[in-house]
This record gives sequence, C-alpha cells and structure tokens, in this order.
Amino acid sequence: MRLITFLSDFGSNSSYVSQMKGAALSITDATIVDITHDITPHNIREGAFVLSASISFFPTGSVHVAVVDPGVGTDRRGIVITTHSQILIGPDNGLLIPAARKLGDFTVYEITNTNLMLKSISNTFHGRDIFSPIAAHILNGVLFEQIGPIITDFVDLDFGNSEINDKAAKGKVIYIDSFGNIITNIDGLRLSNVLNFDKKVTIFIGKKNLRTQLVRSYNFVKKSEVLATIGSSNLLEIAINQGNAAKKLGIKPNDDIKILFS
Repeated sequence: MRLITFLSDFGSNSSYVSQMKGAALSITDATIVDITHDITPHNIREGAFVLSASISFFPTGSVHVAVVDPGVGTDRRGIVITTHSQILIGPDNGLLIPAARKLGDFTVYEITNTNLMLKSISNTFHGRDIFSPIAAHILNGVLFEQIGPIITDFVDLDFGNSEINDKAAKGKVIYIDSFGNIITNIDGLRLSNVLNFDKKVTIFIGKKNLRTQLVRSYNFVKKSEVLATIGSSNLLEIAINQGNAAKKLGIKPNDDIKILFS
C-alpha cells in the first residue's frame, strides 16, 4: 500500500489541509490518511506525542508528514527521517523524533534538493510546498540521498524521565486527551511489575493530592470518581470516570506527578 499520513495544527476545517493533500496527489496516487489536524496551535510536544502514539499502527512503508511548525520561514531545516519500517517528514524542531525513536534505529536527512519541491515556495507554508511533495516523490521512488545530506545535529525532543521503584513512581504529565484524561510519561509495563490492579495509591499531581486506586479501565470506579489506569499508549493515566480529570484537578502538561504505593 502507498500511504501518506498527515498531522498538523491547522485545524480540521482549514483549507491548508486540502492544499497539502492536493500537492501530494498531484505527484503520486497514494492513499491519504489524516492522523489529526487539531493539535493545539504551535504545540510541538503535543504533536510529537500524538504522532508517536499513532505511528506503530501503520503498515510498513507508510510515509508520515507532520507539520507543527512555528519556525516556518526561518533558518530551521526541513528533514526526512528513515527507519527500518516507516518514513517521517517535517520540520527540524523535535516534532518527529519521539516517533522515530519508537520505530528503532533511524537516519536523518536534511531536505535541500529544490527540484523535489513545488516551483513556488512560500515563506509560511512548507507543509504544502516542501514536505508534501517530498513525501510523494519518495513514494515514486526518489532515493533518500537525492533529497539531501545525512545530518546528526538534528533538534532533539523527549518526554522526560520517569522513576519507578517498589514504593513509588514519579514523572510528568505529557498530554491531555480530548476526554480530559491526564497522560503521564510513567511506563505502564514497568509500573504493572511493581503495582497490582485495585491497589490503593496516593497521588500528588500539580498542586493536588488524592487517594484512589489503580484499575483496569475507567468504569471500575463509580461515575465521577478519580482513578489511575494504564491507558492504550501503555502509559499511566489519571482520569475521572465519565468526567474531565484535567479540568477538575486543574492539571496541564509538564506538571509533576508522584504516586505512593501504600
């Protein structure tokens, strides 16, 4: 399957989305899939998390164009990242790196070949004029070496370190989903090795502290009760059954979290 995905902060109703797709489809007959276009404007970390959480579910050979690009038009570079299974294209601002790491070893190429871009390149829309055409040309067989040189000084991004022992875990909030669930960087598999489901825990998050339990899913507590669970991204989440935990608790990305297992 020839597949291009798109992720951006343009908004679902924006004409910018269709312009990117049109630029790609003018060059190749790939299938187009939208990951999302509702990333919070300019929020590179949010875009990086959503891309990283999504990428493992796409087939080998998929090409992903991600555009959360507050530095567009400056001297920030455009890059192509190759992995053993998939390809990522976008700005060199850290947006693509967590997804690339999730796929394993990767190589980063700077986009320099203007022959692979649209003839007229705007200062403000590289998603349409550079990244989408590059994705299409890759699916048509252009070699990575023709795109530009390999670089190693790319802009890095990660979601910070978490710590887990047999008594506690601590980390940071990295994402708030559309339900208001609070997703942390605490690894769910490692946590499940030291903490059983239905175990009572004390959670210190933001400026709040609360007593709850680790459960398998949201409906294992009563409606409107706070809970902890291991979510679909295999990360610890704090949630409210049929409620908005982030709004209720006043939590935002990058807030600290600590959990005591007693």
